[in-house]
Amino acid sequence: MSVRREIPEYDGIYFITITCSQWLHLFELSNGYKEVYKWFDHLKSKGHFIAGYVIMPNHIHVLIAFRNTQGVSINSIVGEGKRFMSYGLVRRLKEKNES
Repeated sequence: MSVRREIPEYDGIYFITITCSQWLHLFELSNGYKEVYKWFDHLKSKGHFIAGYVIMPNHIHVLIAFRNTQGVSINSIVGEGKRFMSYGLVRRLKEKNES
């Protein structure tokens, strides 16, 4: 069961878990670990800090120190990252199936 909580703060350290649909091993199947690192690089470029992470075949755990000076909600930042990674995983799966 997924639990989504609205985070009212704009900065702080949060433990976040992102899972693949139906717990499919999409990171492993698509070799999509690089998509997670790309998101981390994007977060760092915006002033956030990755304190720790674990990438599993079907989910990730990440401890992010959000430093948000632009007033964007943490939920929006995480949602953008999930969207960013999902498009990358789908692209990689399509490329894998075409070859």
